[in-house]
Amino acid sequence: MSELEIQEGETPYVSTVMRDAPNSVAFKKLRKRLLRQTLDAIRRYGMDAPHADGAPQKWLVCLSGGKDSYTLLTALLDLKWQGALKAELVACNLDQGQPGFAKGVLPDYLEKLGVEYRIITQDTYSIVTEKVPENKTYCALCSRLRRGILYRAAREEGCDAIVLGHHRDDALETFMMNLFHGGRLAAMPPKLVNDEGDLFVLRPLILCAERDIEKFSEAMAYPIIPCNLCGSQDGLQRAAMKAMLETWEKKHPGRREVMFRALQNVRPSHLADERVWNFEDLKVEE
Repeated sequence: MSELEIQEGETPYVSTVMRDAPNSVAFKKLRKRLLRQTLDAIRRYGMDAPHADGAPQKWLVCLSGGKDSYTLLTALLDLKWQGALKAELVACNLDQGQPGFAKGVLPDYLEKLGVEYRIITQDTYSIVTEKVPENKTYCALCSRLRRGILYRAAREEGCDAIVLGHHRDDALETFMMNLFHGGRLAAMPPKLVNDEGDLFVLRPLILCAERDIEKFSEAMAYPIIPCNLCGSQDGLQRAAMKAMLETWEKKHPGRREVMFRALQNVRPSHLADERVWNFEDLKVEE
């Protein structure tokens, strides 16, 4: 199927992942929008390019148990059902040893879907809480440890990429954090190569709005597993950026969309970084 098509007939939801989905017109429109944005990102940024011999890529789809990663897996499975995505998928969850973590939720959910999956159990929780003072955010160290474990799992599974559920608003929050706290213009790229140079990191939801993902997740009634490690800490920089963006959006609806378009419309000649634009050799016509 060359283009994404979702039929509007009486039984449009025949894929396993969508069999219990709502049948309302509003939900159908939401589903279409998320799938089209996901497919647009996959194609625009060359995420799904096959190997030289024509073999499809294999992706390790990382699941946290939150709304974003559930929506990511659903979108990818739905696209595969429609023939719009060729990559093979392996779902993966990392049990980091957090107290009260609901161990059986994701395996039960994935079993019902009939999805190939892997559950990794490794206690990074103790490391993070030991190394980081209580008044500091755990996110940076937790993320580094988690990413290293997922890279290893991807290699063991023979995957070409790890696939994450970051969306448009995550990218904007990261941009704002880098701007105000890091002194650089950088966000979350839709596609990058890891430091070792052997794996891609992909973000197929990068064009999707968080509010759409929230609505979709609520409608799908996913068995959400809350993160009670970093989410309980107040004053996080990311939370502050989220609140700032939300305030702007309320005052000026559509502001997030305009800001994200700016990330896709960079003009190096109108910035001040001589490493990306050769100011020294600029000449005027004589």
